[in-house]
Amino acid sequence: MDKVKKIKLLILDVDGTMTNGVLYYSSAGHEMRGFHVHDGLGIKLLRKSGVAVAIISAKKSEVISKRMDDLKLEHVYLGYENKLPAYDAIKKTFGLDDSQIAYMGDDLPDLPLLINAGFAITVPGVAEIIQQHADYICQKKAGQGAVREACEYIMKAQNTFSAMVQSYSDNAYSKSTP
Repeated sequence: MDKVKKIKLLILDVDGTMTNGVLYYSSAGHEMRGFHVHDGLGIKLLRKSGVAVAIISAKKSEVISKRMDDLKLEHVYLGYENKLPAYDAIKKTFGLDDSQIAYMGDDLPDLPLLINAGFAITVPGVAEIIQQHADYICQKKAGQGAVREACEYIMKAQNTFSAMVQSYSDNAYSKSTP
């Protein structure tokens, strides 16, 4: 847990982490992906708690761009099959060292980042080599709340989760009071 207390930035892969990894194509060739709303709220809460969030994906996609715009994420790197240059650019932008970065990924293109990051996160069912380099393996599956779980794990380790939950409770009470 001490490693997690240092985290100031979570970098996420998309396919196989934020989504279930399945790519859908319509007969017209349009791609579709499913993103879980719980993951989106987890990202919002983590950012509100003071931990920045960035995205690195090997795939360049309008669907991914749209979702990241919806989440108001500013540091989005799409189309990086070799993710290390994007990782290094993000690290430099934030002025952080590896120990302050958590990375969540699920496959071989993520391996260098999982190895470099101070805290490595993955999802269940990934290749053994990925599991071997993970500090934390989520219980929830990719695209089914795993990112939310990772965000909550970080907030709990940093003692910010209760305050995030409390902010929602406070809003409920203030609206019900005359």
